Amino acid sequence: MSPSSSKIPYGGDYNPEQWPQEFWDADHRLFTRAGIDTLTVGVFSWSVTQPAEDTYDFTVLDRVLDRAAAEGRQVCLATGTAALPPWLAKAYPEVNRTDFEGRRHRYGQRHNFCPSSPAYRARATAMAARLAERYAEHPALLAWHINNEYGGVCYCDLCADAFRHWLRNKYVTLDALNDAWWTTFWSHRYTSFEEIEPPNALTEHWRGPDHTAFQGITLDYFRFTTDALLGCFLAEKEVIRTHDPVTPVTTNFMGMFRPLDYHRWAPHLDFASWDSYPPLDAPPTRAALAHDLMRGLKDGAPFWLMEQTPSTTACRDVNPLRRPGELRLTTFQAIAHGADAALYFQMRASRGACEKYHGAVIGHAGRDDTRVFREVAALGVELETLGDATLGARTPARTALLFDWDSWWALEISDGPSRLVKYQEVVHAYYRAAREAGADVDVVPHTADLTPYDVVLAPVLHMVKGDLAARLEAVAERGGTVLATFLSGRVDEHDRAFLTDVPGPLAPLMGIRIDEWDSRQAEFAQPIPQLASAGRLVFEIVQPRGAETVATYGSDFYAGTPAVTRNAYGRGEGWYVATALDQPGVDQVVRRVLSRHDLIGPYADHEGLETAARVAPGGARLLFLLNHAAQPAGLTAHTTATDLLSGKKVEAGDPLTLDPLGVAVLRAH
Repeated sequence: MSPSSSKIPYGGDYNPEQWPQEFWDADHRLFTRAGIDTLTVGVFSWSVTQPAEDTYDFTVLDRVLDRAAAEGRQVCLATGTAALPPWLAKAYPEVNRTDFEGRRHRYGQRHNFCPSSPAYRARATAMAARLAERYAEHPALLAWHINNEYGGVCYCDLCADAFRHWLRNKYVTLDALNDAWWTTFWSHRYTSFEEIEPPNALTEHWRGPDHTAFQGITLDYFRFTTDALLGCFLAEKEVIRTHDPVTPVTTNFMGMFRPLDYHRWAPHLDFASWDSYPPLDAPPTRAALAHDLMRGLKDGAPFWLMEQTPSTTACRDVNPLRRPGELRLTTFQAIAHGADAALYFQMRASRGACEKYHGAVIGHAGRDDTRVFREVAALGVELETLGDATLGARTPARTALLFDWDSWWALEISDGPSRLVKYQEVVHAYYRAAREAGADVDVVPHTADLTPYDVVLAPVLHMVKGDLAARLEAVAERGGTVLATFLSGRVDEHDRAFLTDVPGPLAPLMGIRIDEWDSRQAEFAQPIPQLASAGRLVFEIVQPRGAETVATYGSDFYAGTPAVTRNAYGRGEGWYVATALDQPGVDQVVRRVLSRHDLIGPYADHEGLETAARVAPGGARLLFLLNHAAQPAGLTAHTTATDLLSGKKVEAGDPLTLDPLGVAVLRAH
């Protein structure tokens, strides 16, 4: 269930409670000039709408929604429960979190509530219920936005009790728990659930959250935290549904956010949404990967771009400004990858506190002649022209990339082989190779149906759960290709090593056996001559058991042994990469895999050019061309199509030029 709209909703976070009401008139005049039709309101309004425990005051929010409706705008209404009001923290100290070092926090900041606190849950759900009762029928209401950017961990006594309850439900018996956590190690065998403590700096950890003596315990606390915060979301959604059974409900995710397993949340969202703030100097494929991950949460359904900056962030040590044209390009990149909304943080710049220098559509002076405002307004015109052409469109990908939070957690809390291996970096390298080769990619969980895909990329699939190995074998059996990498197939769902040859359940498909592995500092590069490439960090010493060698190591005692292998399996193949190849090496391997299935795109050799395909509900095929380069891109049209942004028609074989940071949305004839 997605919000109903005749065009891409355009707007963003608006906090009029921060401003005198005379500012609102100017805001709405500027919104109209910029083509803004959607406002996210109430995100941090709890202390305004409930100034005391026994007092609710919806005067401001009434005016905000009524004014939006009068102006013909729609509202994504937040429940406001992401930041506690001061009175709640004072009256009920239990709502304040206890940190990793065991310190009970006092009131301050945001993301500051204990998810196991009955006092928090009772008052948060009461607020959500009152909002739903009051605004369910409001003409401006488009969607519900519960809380905001869920995150953070609590280690208080309430969470300890909740964790023990969660463990009883998961394991039922202590014997099962002790076996899963391998507690015979270091005399940890539990004889009562009450003996179990949350894993933190006072118990199992040293040198921070990623250094733990018992990975199984820490892994389960990560899972518990995901479920505890999800429980808060579900409690608010439930009371909203008692008053409003139809309006779609979401919460804004943060892309590749390690602390929460969004796949566990996905079934409970009516539509996915997320806030895009890519790392500084990240290549465009980094944001694209997060977009595709968000699209994959709901089986390929479109998502909302809930936040992006129109100009600059303020939360980093250094906050570069978006260059002219960059905002337009990144917005259309989101749409190309499945976004059905394009929203900003923020609409008007805050006058005080830590986000006063964060970019905004309207700056402190309230001007409409700034470069940023003009770019926002110009983009609003283009989205109006685009209309509903992309709404509900799906991505016809034949390549899947497995993304697994359990593998991410287990890999990065493991003692050995190397703490320098970072899950996101390896996953991104293989995603980037596929995308830059012109393949559309679905980023999917380990439980996904793999039958639609010819290629499945499974980098650093450290943990193999359930029947995944059998389903990967089925991909190859029918003629597909599966690619896995070093540190895959190492542990089961409890982070216990498989009692078989590495790579565990993946070994038959890969046709290899690994007994040893070497790891070195980041500056050491092991040459891979056949690829004119190099490997780093981890070097698994591979013994082929049916697989053929594609590339070998070039030095040390294992020189000449396989670094990359290919194994015939059924009508397909299993590829294994035993080291962290540099990007050119990854590119070569991935392109060889994609070529086998004719999945190299028509513009794969144009550096800086991104392509993405979508198929609209009526069957229209859309191809997005995005030029991330600072130079024009000279192309040859691969099919007859019309650019929905310019209205120009091109015939197959015609020259097609994209300006620097230029965009075309081609609808094939």
